[in-house]
Amino acid sequence: MQTSKPRRARRKTREEKARETYLRILEAAAQVVGEDGYADSSISKITQLAGIAQGTFYNYFETRQQVFDALLPYMGEQMVEYIRTAVPADVQGAARETARLRAFFTYLNAHPVFYRILYEAEVFAPAAHAKHFQILVDGYRGALERAVARGEIEGYDAEELEAIIYILLSARAYLAMRYVRRADDGRSTVPEHVITAYEKLMTRGLYGKPDHA
Repeated sequence: MQTSKPRRARRKTREEKARETYLRILEAAAQVVGEDGYADSSISKITQLAGIAQGTFYNYFETRQQVFDALLPYMGEQMVEYIRTAVPADVQGAARETARLRAFFTYLNAHPVFYRILYEAEVFAPAAHAKHFQILVDGYRGALERAVARGEIEGYDAEELEAIIYILLSARAYLAMRYVRRADDGRSTVPEHVITAYEKLMTRGLYGKPDHA
């Protein structure tokens, strides 16, 4: 009886290997910046953690600043995708917005380096910070416009919805500052009363039905 030979694992292409190295550099940079801050993060620290030679680093980034500028958008995309996949498609209205907040806190607990990367970026990587912030604004704008189209949000014009985007982003930022950032290890279980308070605010406020009388 003939036995079939085991298939050889497909060899990675040059592009796939390059992508893996690029991501390894960014993951190492996230860890270094998250622990030491941008100012004290060096190329040597990043390459040592990534397990690559410094010369290899320069095949992907010309300067330390260039990797700083790529870091927050990379982490931000991960966060947005995490929140998107964590919230079931059939959850709508105030419950959906509350689920987004819960997923945001879960992401921060799983990635405690994110908070420092984000807030120090305003000084050390301003272009990256501006790009990340605009991605969040655009994402919220789309979410609110879809909620309006479904009839979940009523009584707000476009200018008011624009203001609400910044209100919601501010709520995330300051709640994270209060309940996550102040934890000694950057990890904290957000009290359930914070979530319920936010849900009540959404249910009775943004997603509440206006009095047409």
